[in-house]
Parts: sequence; structure tokens; C-alpha cells
Amino acid sequence: MSVGVSGAAGYSEAAPALLQVTLSFAEVHRPVLRLLPTAPRRVLDIGSGSGRDAVAFAAMGHDVVAVEPTDQLRLPAKAMYSSRSIEWVDDALPDLKSLAWSPTFDLVMITGVWMHLDETERRRAMPRLAGLMKRGGLAIMSLRHGPVPPGRRMFEVSAVETIALAGAHGMFPILNLTADSLQEANRRAGVIWTRLAFEKSTVAS
Repeated sequence: MSVGVSGAAGYSEAAPALLQVTLSFAEVHRPVLRLLPTAPRRVLDIGSGSGRDAVAFAAMGHDVVAVEPTDQLRLPAKAMYSSRSIEWVDDALPDLKSLAWSPTFDLVMITGVWMHLDETERRRAMPRLAGLMKRGGLAIMSLRHGPVPPGRRMFEVSAVETIALAGAHGMFPILNLTADSLQEANRRAGVIWTRLAFEKSTVAS
């Protein structure tokens, strides 16, 4: 996941298993498929992991920047998927320093990442995300709730807090859904996910 070294704890060890997960793009993102751009756009995939989403967006005709700090995930994904439409980047929230001079994006995906940031990091990351979005652009985020897997660093982050923080930076909610995990073992453990989508104001701040 694309967070700092402490936030990515446990993912190097879990990489072989994560690279074998077979959930499809359509399954994972069914609640937000209707929001995704159909014409070619610039997409930022933060926490690209196995590359599943980056590859799906490239297949749709989008130009994708896939950000993932865990070498054991990013490098195999890059080797497996050599699309010219995907730029693979070793970087992390909350700062995403390598994107300092990047053009802005029409869509920012933050899938299974935000809850790895502590409160201070979240407050630092949100204006960074807003700054990477075009006016009228979308950010789609998922928050995991439930038992923390061994060796991982996660925090309980509410939709209420996240919506308020986004609103302070000109990002306004257009979706707020909660559902059980798609993975059976996680469902049995009581894991649920909140899916949020934000639109950036078209008015200059």
C-alpha cells in the first residue's frame, strides 16, 4: 500500500499472497463503476499493489500513474504488465514527493490505503490529494474496518472524519457506502469497508 515505511509494514511479507488474490476490478469496484470516466483521462492509482486496477484503467484507454512503495508488489506488477499507458512509481503518502511537478489528474484512486495513515499523516495527505486533482475531478477511497492483520499498521478511520477533512480542501462527497468484505475469511472476521467518492470543486480556492 502506498503509505510511508511504517504504514506499509507487513506488505513485503504478504506480497506473494497478495499477488495471488483473484478478485477482479469489476468485483472490487462495482459500487463506483458508474462514476468512472469513459473517455481517456489521467488516473492516479495510489497503493497500486498487484497492479490489478492500473492495468484495468490502462485497458480502458486511460493514462495511469501507479504508485506503490513495496518493491515486492510494484516490481512484479511492472514486469507482468508492460503497458506504455502505465507509469510505475515508488512513492508514498502522505507526501508523494515524486509527483511534485506532475500534471493534475481527473481521477485519484485510494483503495485500501487511507486507514494506514495516522491522524497527523491524514491531515497532511488530504491537501496533497486535493492538489493533485483537476477541478471537477474525482477521488475514490475505501476504508477498512475490523480486526487488524498481524504485522500491519492500521487505524480506525470514520467516514465522518474523512468527509470533513476532504471538505476543508474543496472536495465534496458524492458517495458514502458501507458493505461487508468480498473475501470470505474477512467477512467471517467481521471486516467491513466504507467506500467514499469526492468531487473537487470547480471554483478556484
